[in-house]
Amino acid sequence: MCYKVIIPARYGASRLPGKPLLDLAGKPMLLHVVEKAQKSGAEEVLVATDDRRIEAIVQSHGVQVCMTSVQHDSGTNRLAEAVTQKDYPDQTIIINVQGDEPLLPPSLITQAAEDLKTHPKANIATLCVPIANREELFDPNIVKVVRDTQGYALYFSRAPIPWAREDFAAKTGNRWPTSWSYYRHVGLYAYRASFLRRYPQLPVSPLEQAECLEQLRVLYHGGRIHVAIAGTIPPPGVDTLADLERVRQLLVTQERNHN
Repeated sequence: MCYKVIIPARYGASRLPGKPLLDLAGKPMLLHVVEKAQKSGAEEVLVATDDRRIEAIVQSHGVQVCMTSVQHDSGTNRLAEAVTQKDYPDQTIIINVQGDEPLLPPSLITQAAEDLKTHPKANIATLCVPIANREELFDPNIVKVVRDTQGYALYFSRAPIPWAREDFAAKTGNRWPTSWSYYRHVGLYAYRASFLRRYPQLPVSPLEQAECLEQLRVLYHGGRIHVAIAGTIPPPGVDTLADLERVRQLLVTQERNHN
């Protein structure tokens, strides 16, 4: 299975500035992500950034860097520029691994690549996991997805979808819906190079603006996203200082278990 991993990384995260270079177990978080990507079996792993500090750290560890524009408002647009710079053939499978996922299982990277390869009608392949409780279902920071019978996305939302009217009705209180299985989207994407080159030309959609979900641009313009159920549930990423401390503790626990 041949595919390439590109990790978009920017320094100026609003909630956690300098996030890619924050220390985790003695090295920058971004390098943990790079190692996970390398362990997946990718034939090439590179970081796409607009920041010279990130470039210097990554290059000092022998990792390839692609410098991109500071104007990009999304990781996908940053990947699109990197793909253009690298001039990859159209059918090259590119995996977008977020730079704040230091505990991402390498097997999920491989799964996303294989899923795109086996679904030639899909523009994008991504993953999901079952939602297990009401807190996740009603948390707007957790993106929900509804799929059709073949696993293609019908819609992504920050709201609970589908809305189980009978289960959520006032008469029944707040019980857990039994009429439907709910799924949380995992932010790991597989693309073909040809689609990434075309993506920046797609106009921003009103759905994307309403939900602040970039993948809705693809659905709005008639694209297809295949969503497989992840083979394992990924640990949480890092968005806040609390997340950072939690991941630090998980890494300490993993180190102890290995020893």
